[in-house]
Amino acid sequence: MLSLNDQPTKLCDGLSRREVLRIGGLSAMGLSLPNLLQARETAPLGIPPTDKTFGRAKNVIFLYLAGGPPQHETFDPKPDAPADIRGPFNPISTNVPGIQYCELLPRTAAMADKLAIVRSMATDDNTHSSSSHWVLTGYKYVGPNPRTIQPTDWPYFGSIIKRYKPSEILPPLSTVWIPDIMRLNENVTPAGQTGGFMGSEWDPDRFVGDPSQSGYQVNGLSMGEQLPTELLARQNLLAKIERPFDAARRGPNVQLFDKFQQQAFDLLTSGQAQEAFAIEKEPAHVRERYGNNRWGQCVLLARRLVEAGVRLVHVQWPREPGDNAVDNPLWDTHAQNADRVEDVLCPTFDVGFSALIEDLDQRGLLDETLVVAIGEFGRTPKINANGGRDHWGPVFSCALAGAGISGGQVYGKSDVQGGYPIEDRVQPGELTGTIFHLLGIDYQSAFADREGREHRLTEGKPLFKLLGTEPATDKRVASTGDVARVPPFDPSITLMHSDFVGIEQLKPIDAPSRPKGWRASPVSSDGLHLVFGATVVNNQAAVGLHAAAGEAPVTIKQGDIAILVQEVRSPFAGTYTLRVRLRGEASSEEEFGKWFPKHFACRLEMFQYTEATKNASNRKALATFDVPLAFAADDDAFETFELTKEFINASPGGNFSFGLGMGIAVIVEKKSEGTLELTPDTSPLARIRVADVQLDFVGKLVNEKVKV
Repeated sequence: MLSLNDQPTKLCDGLSRREVLRIGGLSAMGLSLPNLLQARETAPLGIPPTDKTFGRAKNVIFLYLAGGPPQHETFDPKPDAPADIRGPFNPISTNVPGIQYCELLPRTAAMADKLAIVRSMATDDNTHSSSSHWVLTGYKYVGPNPRTIQPTDWPYFGSIIKRYKPSEILPPLSTVWIPDIMRLNENVTPAGQTGGFMGSEWDPDRFVGDPSQSGYQVNGLSMGEQLPTELLARQNLLAKIERPFDAARRGPNVQLFDKFQQQAFDLLTSGQAQEAFAIEKEPAHVRERYGNNRWGQCVLLARRLVEAGVRLVHVQWPREPGDNAVDNPLWDTHAQNADRVEDVLCPTFDVGFSALIEDLDQRGLLDETLVVAIGEFGRTPKINANGGRDHWGPVFSCALAGAGISGGQVYGKSDVQGGYPIEDRVQPGELTGTIFHLLGIDYQSAFADREGREHRLTEGKPLFKLLGTEPATDKRVASTGDVARVPPFDPSITLMHSDFVGIEQLKPIDAPSRPKGWRASPVSSDGLHLVFGATVVNNQAAVGLHAAAGEAPVTIKQGDIAILVQEVRSPFAGTYTLRVRLRGEASSEEEFGKWFPKHFACRLEMFQYTEATKNASNRKALATFDVPLAFAADDDAFETFELTKEFINASPGGNFSFGLGMGIAVIVEKKSEGTLELTPDTSPLARIRVADVQLDFVGKLVNEKVKV
């Protein structure tokens, strides 16, 4: 076992490089650039074995699906399990015979020949922080509290790569982490994402931001024309201070440090780093292919960074607005698992991941780029009372592709319920061992910490059965996935079909909730003979009395309602504003006044579903607004009414729960006492017309100033 004892070198006066750098004020990017550049001079660990895949990867894109993706709704569907385990989705055939994924990954299924799927990953740890530590370091957590970062933590595997396999082209950016730090609810930053006991100089270089937003810039690399001037001024000042010293009297470590300083200045003033982050230079169709959302654009940015020479890019699954202190943030789907994976998570992943594999392949980069997609654990086989799946470390899946990976195969097997491995159980150390091996770092090697103690890189051996220079099989079939079934995720959409254009008929209120859209009650099956209820007329919704020629008398009792509803996509903590454009309609103003408000009233409502079928007949009102409705003679005289409600947990540290989901409704209710009996000859026209419905959302704010 090879050992490299490379404790921090002291300069001739006893100061460490970091101390000299701090004193010199040269860390313009928040990065210890000379120390980072020193890594170029460090020899790689280990003696290359004869395996042809050793060192096959020049770089790595590590897609970290924080929260824990469900194995059932991604790479390990269980169609023969009971309904409360298999979930509502079906498996689809990939383009490799005999391999199936969930129907929510149609694009990924079409390129299964390039992927190796591990279905038997396991930590047996159901805690986010400690299980993620194991996945990100290769070592089981040992320490006082995995929810906090300590200088004694085991180093993130990317920190080891930064130290022993730095970029030869862009050394200061050998290991890049985007678009945010790893955080649990609010600002809990767990262990496993830093250089740990190797020292903070080996932390991954984090760049916080949202490349999907216009004007995206990276802090520290966006100082414009002042950056070179400031750096050169500091360099000249340093040169004046040091000029009296005789270079011959200075030790080799100091001279080497000077070399790293100069390289750091050259790098920043040349604009290499700025160019790598200039995602706005990508063609519009390429950006759209990755998905117009934060994660998709970060995946595209990762491709740009490895293309520019970055050794490892870690793409952290980003938090969405308002997803702190709720019961289904990120991939952590304790509630509404089926809705989250169908509406947001799988479309986002399927589009961005498939775009990356396709893009790398077309550019000739896939053969030298290792791509890994994994979370910290999986989800429980059994679906809970809120339609969610809970933490599950006993088994989960991960996907690998690219340099040295033999695609078109599945490794390991879980039981019939997707609960436990039954073949080829894999622990995280074997994954980190595989990454090291493919990068040309001997997994059996050791390194020394600051105190001179030796540590083995990883406890696991590489997954040699996954490795090769050719696909595992040359057989191909047509994938049965339907891309139209899983449209790209658009974060700006909270409601489907904000207007009613193209909708010929409303679905009944007890219709299945997927796909999401407008539901109503009462609603006729043919659009005719509806006396009291909701329907669509000339691309607008109409709710109330419809002057229809009914076949039998209709009795309307006090409290009876006509309701138009839709489920909200992926509700989170924050403030919702419902805006509805509507008007009163009747054959005359006098006729309208006979019914509104004498017998009927209109209100807007935000509500919570109370049953798994998403039948809004049984719902819990969360906020209401009584609409002061008036007759409008002009067909275009719509008035906008608003309902605003903030949904946050008032107790610090608690989660706000929407339970089985949140919906919005436009309701016409009979308020008068007694009953009305409307015959086919006496059915009036007195209703509201709804032109469109908008739902705006501002997520609960989180303190973004936390640093690692």
